[in-house]
Amino acid sequence: MAVFSDLAGFRALLENLPAQDPAALVAARARNSQLTKPQGALGKLEDLAIWYAGWRGDARPLINSPQVIVFAGNHGVAAQGVSAFPPEVTEQMVANFSAGGAAINQLARAAGARLDVHALSLETPTKDFTQEPAMTEQDLTEALVAGWEAVNDTTDLLVTGEMGIGNTTPAAALACALLGGDAAEWTGRGTGVEGDALTNKIRVVAEGVARHQGQGDGIETLRRLGGREIAAMAGAIARARALRIPVILDGFICGAAAACLAHTAPNALDHCIAGHLSAEGGHGRLLDALELDPMLSLGLRLGEGSGGTVAISVLRAAVACHSGMASFAEAGVSDA
Repeated sequence: MAVFSDLAGFRALLENLPAQDPAALVAARARNSQLTKPQGALGKLEDLAIWYAGWRGDARPLINSPQVIVFAGNHGVAAQGVSAFPPEVTEQMVANFSAGGAAINQLARAAGARLDVHALSLETPTKDFTQEPAMTEQDLTEALVAGWEAVNDTTDLLVTGEMGIGNTTPAAALACALLGGDAAEWTGRGTGVEGDALTNKIRVVAEGVARHQGQGDGIETLRRLGGREIAAMAGAIARARALRIPVILDGFICGAAAACLAHTAPNALDHCIAGHLSAEGGHGRLLDALELDPMLSLGLRLGEGSGGTVAISVLRAAVACHSGMASFAEAGVSDA
């Protein structure tokens, strides 16, 4: 169960987050230096494995129980024509996830990950943030709690994804409000809008930012400009940190959720890595602001946790080499 019941409690939790296990880090680095390979020969895979070991508190860890969680929500701002698809597609896609027919179902299966889907009050879209805050404090708290409680205690690697027609618009608004710049720099094509429709989307983002920017920290900005599924991702990422579960961040929308945490508590994302660089608008700029290097760059812009889930296999490979390889002494190989 969640250990907070209001936003003040969630903020307090973010100020008291656990760190990596320093002994596990030292032991993992020592182990890496003795494996049967030239120093640094596995490049970033070595860094990833050591990072993972530090969070799991085990110098020789395994990845046994990865979890992918997709949260779904609807947005009042979608009524302003910011998406190429109508809002009812959110619920239809949730049914597709449940039936096993979506891309994320196949990717999670291929990665050996458990997939869970949580629909969040789809019948009640958030408010249009160009007119008023998207959520009440209670709305936001409930969404954060939903994300928190969706993470399994036995999970040893987490990916969060989302589904919500129009949700690249609040993601762009959050990024712009928290990180600065012009709305046009943050607003991308999303589901495929272009021309006048893209111009309209930029206008909506700019109006929302003008109304709500500077009214509080990342959590308050999330309340004003975000959505339930974005908030639930933030709650799940925070829960993972409380359990020292490493997180692979997905694309632009997931990154916007993470940015809300980082704006509120600067070290809140130390347990996170970026799974990929998506093709969506400002994702690269967002990753730069969060000081995260993407593991992959495949031109994806689907959402659903798809890019982060593909990256599970890369991290699995890194950890498998680190924990499974023989040392020079074990293999009877001369150490140069």
